Amino acid sequence: MDRRSFIRKAGTTGVGAAAAAATLAAPAIAQSNPKVTWRLASSFPKSLDTIYGGAEVFSKMLSEATDGNFQVQVFAAGELVPGLQAADATTAGTVEACHTVAYYYWGKDPTWALGAAVPFSLNARGINAWHYHGGGIDLFNEFLATQGLFGLPGGNTGVQMGGWFRKEINTVADLSGLKMRIGGFAGKVVAKLGVVPQQIAGGDIYPALEKGTIDAAEWVGPYDDEKLGFYKVAPYYYYPGWWEGGPTVHLMFNKAKYEELSPAYKSLVHTAAQAADADMLQKYDSLNPAAVKRLVAGGAKLKPFSQEIMAACFEKANEVYAEMEASNAPFKKIWDSIKAFRKEHYLWAQVAEYNYDTFMMVQQRNGKL
Repeated sequence: MDRRSFIRKAGTTGVGAAAAAATLAAPAIAQSNPKVTWRLASSFPKSLDTIYGGAEVFSKMLSEATDGNFQVQVFAAGELVPGLQAADATTAGTVEACHTVAYYYWGKDPTWALGAAVPFSLNARGINAWHYHGGGIDLFNEFLATQGLFGLPGGNTGVQMGGWFRKEINTVADLSGLKMRIGGFAGKVVAKLGVVPQQIAGGDIYPALEKGTIDAAEWVGPYDDEKLGFYKVAPYYYYPGWWEGGPTVHLMFNKAKYEELSPAYKSLVHTAAQAADADMLQKYDSLNPAAVKRLVAGGAKLKPFSQEIMAACFEKANEVYAEMEASNAPFKKIWDSIKAFRKEHYLWAQVAEYNYDTFMMVQQRNGKL
């Protein structure tokens, strides 16, 4: 065989071998990244790009990590199901997943709320530490399993605002008879002080305030509240939202569908969820400072709840917890864990973080930053 013939044949053999290798490799790749298409129902309207956007971040990361093989199509509140029924639809298998806040479903069982936020619990850093390193994810999933669900933290807003009021609120007596949109079982706490709590989806709050159907409403914080225009119809803007020191927004999955995923896909779901969780809080921390300044410039009257109101609410919250601990074993198990973690968290938080932040806030107020 002459040299040219040998090279030509060797080249042909090499190309053929490479093609054969590619052919053999393709099924392995396909098996590792199988086609999965899910639908996700959000509890939020698209206009709230930060909180609704958490599900889009999750979906985008899964698609990119799998070359488009794991697709999660996100539907805004009302497109497939009403926002407050997103978890129910996931349990039923109408959709494979949802992006929601667990306390929306507290009426079925107060234990739901513990996965998201309850009055005078942990701040965002604290609740994330409890979820990821204090056993919180596993504890809450013990409960969610009874609902046919598996859940992971998928966002956090940081401590929320106390809401918008049509009139000034200075004392506990001013709360009596007040009709207020307030999420979760925080409504059960304020009801002990005479408030009439209302559970209303985000997109329906403004018209209810405008018509006087309700007297006050809490939602999230400056960036989202500005988008919903509450300051136009209820100018008094109170803080802090003591019922939501660090509310977790959950990604919940139909448990059977989640269990069908390969170990690799389950790992990706956890990674994408944790990324979406962190991303949402970072966005709020970035966007809220400018938004609160715009709101005040637009006429919002920024006010703190009085210490009288805060102390009264704290007392009533503890009454509610005592009632629930005595009657609901799953609630008690999770709440005991949060309480123990909360005690240690605030012991540490007041040492370095509090002192550093307080010093820097004083500098800010003195115009030195």
